[in-house]
Amino acid sequence: MSSAADICLYSRDGAYLPRVAAVHDLCGYGKCSLGVAIPVLSAAGIDVCPVPTSLFSANTALPGFYQYDTTPMLEPYLDAWRVHGVRLDGIYSGFLGSAEQVDAILRLYREYPSALRIVDPVMGDGGHTYPTYTDEMCEATRGLVNGSDVLTPNLTEAAILAGVPYGGQDVDEQYVRRVTGALLSMGARTVVLKGVVRAGESVIRNYVACGDSLEEVRAELLPFMIHGTGDLFASALTAAIYAGRSLLEAVRFAGDFVRDAMAVTRLQPDYERRGVSFESVLGDVTALI
Repeated sequence: MSSAADICLYSRDGAYLPRVAAVHDLCGYGKCSLGVAIPVLSAAGIDVCPVPTSLFSANTALPGFYQYDTTPMLEPYLDAWRVHGVRLDGIYSGFLGSAEQVDAILRLYREYPSALRIVDPVMGDGGHTYPTYTDEMCEATRGLVNGSDVLTPNLTEAAILAGVPYGGQDVDEQYVRRVTGALLSMGARTVVLKGVVRAGESVIRNYVACGDSLEEVRAELLPFMIHGTGDLFASALTAAIYAGRSLLEAVRFAGDFVRDAMAVTRLQPDYERRGVSFESVLGDVTALI
C-alpha cells in the first residue's frame, strides 16, 4: 500500500499552467475563502477559475455579517463555461451557501471526469457548525466524500462527515484511525485530518491517511487563533500538489506556510478580526514551481 510520501497527484508539464475551479465563498473583509484561494493558487502558477458560492460582507466570525446566496446563478454560470469550452485540471471546493450547491460541484465532476477533486468540507470548528450551516447542508456535503482525491476536514468536520462523536482537539491515534478509516470507507482516496492538539504541547498534528497507511506531520502551534487558517492550509496544500509535490510534502508545506502567515498576522492592527495575512510570505508558494 502506497504511503503519503509516494502519492503524487499531479505532474507539471513544462510551462503549462493547470486550471482549477475554486468553488468557495467571497468575503469583503476578514481574509478567507476566495480571498485566500485566488492569490495562493495563482502564486503557484495555477489558472484559478472562481465559482462563488456566497458573497459575504465579512467572515462569519464577525457579528452582523451580510450574506448573498449565489445558488440561483450557478447553473447558468456553469452553462456558460460549457459554451466557452472551459477545460479544468482540478476542482477545489470549500464553503457552500446551500445544500443545493453540492449538485453544482457534482455537475463539475461529471463534466470534468479527469480533474482532481480536492474537497475542503468547511462546515464548522471546535465541535460546532458555522452559523450558516444546517443539518441539511452537512448531510449534502457528505455526498462529496465519495470520489474525492483529497479530503481535508478538521476534527469537527471529520466527525460530522463520518457520523462519529466529536472527541475534542486532544485525541489519540486510535480516534484518528477510526475517523479517517470511516471517511476512506465512504470513498475518499486520501484524507488529510487537520488540527490535533494535545495538552501541554506546542505542536499541531495533521494526519495523512491512505488505505492502511497513516502518517503524522507536525507544525509549530502558535498561542493564538486566526480566522481563515483552514482555508489557507487547504489552498497551500492544493498549490503544492499542483507544483508536483507528494501529498506528504504538500501537507508539511501547508502547515509551515500557515504558521509563517499567522506570525505576520499577529503584527497587524486588529489582527484577530482581519483574517490571516499571508501576502508577504507568498514568495514561499512561488518558490514551489
